[in-house]
Amino acid sequence: MFAEVALSISTFQSFTYKIPSDLIHIARIGSRVKVQLGNRLVYGVITALNENTTYEGDIKPVSKIIDEGPILTKELWDLIHWISYYYVTPIGKVFNTVLPISISKNYSPQLNWYAKYVELESGIVIDDLKKKAPMQYNVYRHIKKATTLTLLKVSSLKNICSNPVSVCQSLEKKKLIILVKKEKEYSIDDLSFKPVEKKIRFNPDQKIVINKLNKSIETRKFNSHLLHGVTGSGKTEIFIEIIKKVIAQGKSAIILLPEISLTPQIAGRFKSVFGNKTALWHSQLTKSQRASTWHKIYNNDYKIVIGARSAIFAPLKNLGVIIVDEEHDSSYKQESPSPRYHARDVAIMRAKFEESSILLSSATPSLESYYNYQHNKHKYLSLPKRYGKASYPTVKIVNLLEESVETGKINTVISGMLLDKIEERLNKNEQILLIQNRRGYSPSVRCSDCSALIMCSACKTPLTYHKQDNNLKCHICGYIEMQSVDNCKECMSKNLIYTGTGTQKVENIVEQTFPRARIARVDHDSVKKSSDMIKILQSFFDGKIDILIGTQMIAKGLDFPDITLVGIINADLGLHLPDFRASERIFQLIYQAAGRSGRGKKKGEVIIQTYDNDNPVIKAAAKLDLKQYYKIMLDDRNILKYPPFSWITKIEFIGPDPKSVLALSNKIRNNLLNQYKGLEILGPAACFKEKIKNNYRFQVILKSLKKYDSNGEKLHLFINENFIKNKNFSVGANNVQIHVDPISMI
Repeated sequence: MFAEVALSISTFQSFTYKIPSDLIHIARIGSRVKVQLGNRLVYGVITALNENTTYEGDIKPVSKIIDEGPILTKELWDLIHWISYYYVTPIGKVFNTVLPISISKNYSPQLNWYAKYVELESGIVIDDLKKKAPMQYNVYRHIKKATTLTLLKVSSLKNICSNPVSVCQSLEKKKLIILVKKEKEYSIDDLSFKPVEKKIRFNPDQKIVINKLNKSIETRKFNSHLLHGVTGSGKTEIFIEIIKKVIAQGKSAIILLPEISLTPQIAGRFKSVFGNKTALWHSQLTKSQRASTWHKIYNNDYKIVIGARSAIFAPLKNLGVIIVDEEHDSSYKQESPSPRYHARDVAIMRAKFEESSILLSSATPSLESYYNYQHNKHKYLSLPKRYGKASYPTVKIVNLLEESVETGKINTVISGMLLDKIEERLNKNEQILLIQNRRGYSPSVRCSDCSALIMCSACKTPLTYHKQDNNLKCHICGYIEMQSVDNCKECMSKNLIYTGTGTQKVENIVEQTFPRARIARVDHDSVKKSSDMIKILQSFFDGKIDILIGTQMIAKGLDFPDITLVGIINADLGLHLPDFRASERIFQLIYQAAGRSGRGKKKGEVIIQTYDNDNPVIKAAAKLDLKQYYKIMLDDRNILKYPPFSWITKIEFIGPDPKSVLALSNKIRNNLLNQYKGLEILGPAACFKEKIKNNYRFQVILKSLKKYDSNGEKLHLFINENFIKNKNFSVGANNVQIHVDPISMI
């Protein structure tokens, strides 16, 4: 028997291997195998089994079958095939994304020693132990004290003795304790807020939404809904209510969140309702945590999985509902490595294969989802009011240009109005959230004499000054200039200017202005581990922090009822980038950040600082005017024929020599076959970020109008024809990447 094996490499070709006679009985389509490729052993997946083969060359045997039978359900296997086709990615690479080789159903859990004391009728033995073996006696005393109701982890005794296992084994021989080996437990409590109990009384709008969703779930068929609920409208409680229905049916649920920062709070709420049925899944889990969690999901120990985009591949069986919260967020798109999938769209397809319901939820739905609702692809659900007695915040715009003229201060970071409002809130013991979507202290360092910028040589981008570490960092490739820069590399001048504002500078100004305030900062520099994030956010929730400063990580999804002031330090960041989604992202960031204010009983306020107060996007965001925003955006997109009025694919050319990369992009552009009506080809042109990690980047944009290509099939056939079937070009030292539905053109 022969197996067609797909490998996790950049080729769509499968490889034929012979299955040894002693492995035939366990060989199945979907099983992972270890095979020889050249001089090395690699992992792959069986995609087909055949009695014969037409291949006449030397056929190597399968070295090992890892999984005795298919490890994934038929629905997940169908999803893998769809992702491979839609995102133009070899099936072996997709399979390895869905099920990394480090995870297996043959997983052996990490075992730890636990001890429990034995009740003795006589104290003579203990008295003898105290005299002859004082170390054993001390350990025994601790075990007895700690294990009245539960087992004690032996490794926790290391502060008493250097080798607690050996001491405990001696105690066990004397029949003073019992030793057992137990699987290491990974509690959701370590990764979430403290459980929050709530008594919920649903308002009429919520009841309507719940009723409609429950009816869809009862059909046990694919249904797609878009829940458009304003910030603070109680969407999380609706998630909980419909999942109760799903669990009652004996089914399971996936909740996707865009940021790891959102998981602790919602996990704590779910824990209070569903107990130990809930698992967390995201990139900051350790290898052993991931393996253990995956194994328990696979064995139906968990019925609910909450996590970031990769949680969509959780091996839950009998899936009843998938919820994509903050569905508009760009974090759902995986940019690298391939497959470059969008978790929202993958979630929709998984729901179709699973015959389950899917709920896309947002206060600011993406233009694509809003357009799809208008074209009857999603059923529309609305929560137009905030929950309970909470009301919308008051929003004010501060023109920083006028502020500079009035005060005579150039490059004002925090306006007089915002400073006054902060002081007012601190005096009332209320909480403040300050958003600056740029980390570090100063985004660039410039010479005042020759205007040269200190650049990352590998990325052709300015280095960011980090005051906390006193160094310069590249936020693209991670390069760090450890030595302090005293003079310009171009003209040797010592007149260096630190320009722009990052979260560290905001924190520094606030600390100096309000020295008694309790201040914390959340960005990728201050929170290295998920435990760091949980600690800060829990402290803020508990009222131990007055002012929280951060990037977009904390601008959405979080619910802190005591925040009454949100300050957006510079609303213009990213607004004028050469990317058709730039305005959409800025509107969503402002609207979502504003939504953190006034979610409790106290009235909230939002201060938006900008240099462009006449910009229609900022005006619409300040008025919290979604209808006007959608009208502006959809009109612009329609004129320019960008999504949602077309399908977009970006072909990116990357290599170390810019001339070679440009030549390759031109050659391919000029030889594209079977162009059709409605297809527009733009480029090649240099990417906005032209150089990254010593590689130059050019791009060609394929734009297929939905008027002529309603489901994107023509564009996919065109890509397949030119880049897979009839690949008539050699890339040399370069690389060609295909980005289907790119989230960014930068």
